[in-house]
This record gives sequence, C-alpha cells and structure tokens, in this order.
Amino acid sequence: MTRIYRQWHDHARNRDTAALIGLYADDAVFESPLVPVIMHTDSGILRGRERILAFLEEGTRRRPNELVRWYRTGQYLVAGDTLVWEYPRQTPDGDQIDILELMQIRDGLICHHRIYWGWFGTQMLLASATAKASGQG
Repeated sequence: MTRIYRQWHDHARNRDTAALIGLYADDAVFESPLVPVIMHTDSGILRGRERILAFLEEGTRRRPNELVRWYRTGQYLVAGDTLVWEYPRQTPDGDQIDILELMQIRDGLICHHRIYWGWFGTQMLLASATAKASGQG
C-alpha cells in the first residue's frame, strides 16, 4: 500500500501518465466528479485502463492550475484492501483543491479509485460549470 501511496502521487505530480496507468488493474473502475467535466459524459465513472488513461492524459494536458499544489501531510490510512489519503485545502503555501483519494487494491494494483472533492474544490467545479453554461468559460 505504501508503494501505491508514494508512486501514485509522484507519477501524477510529474505528469507521467504511462507510469500512473501502470498502477491500475486492467478492469479498474475510476470515479470522480471531474470525469464528466474532462470527458464530456453524464457519468463520473470510468471502467478499464483505456478509459482511465484517456482521462489522466486529458487532465494532465489541462494543467497547470494554480490550486493544484500536490501538498499532502504524509499521513494515510490502510484498512484491509483500502488506501486513503487527503490533499487538504490548507497548505503552507495557501489553499489548494481539497480532495480525498480512496483506492481499493487487489494483487498490488488499483482496482477501484474514488476521488471525493471537498467544499473548496466543489465550489470551483460549480463556478466553472456555471460560467460554461452562460457562455463565459
């Protein structure tokens, strides 16, 4: 679990989508409120490495965002097959998008990955959707 905790963060931060997708099982499921925004779908769920990779690549292309600071406290929780950590809103350098990463691990690979957004990040998503709907974004 520690390997996934470290490698996922490092690969994502360094924009290494090839190494990042290598952490996922072939039949992995990925869920995030950002999926419909990035993939233009009605669902926030992606199934399979190919779809997850497409999301990761497009998300990487759309960075930088000044509120993605990649700050973590170094604390994570492991319970059975579940790995959890937070990117908290407050960082030493100011606010960042606040999300919680929850992963289920099977045979050393991520089989189910859910991302939960906090109030700060959710407000940003809503503002972006509102701007887009009104033709401003």
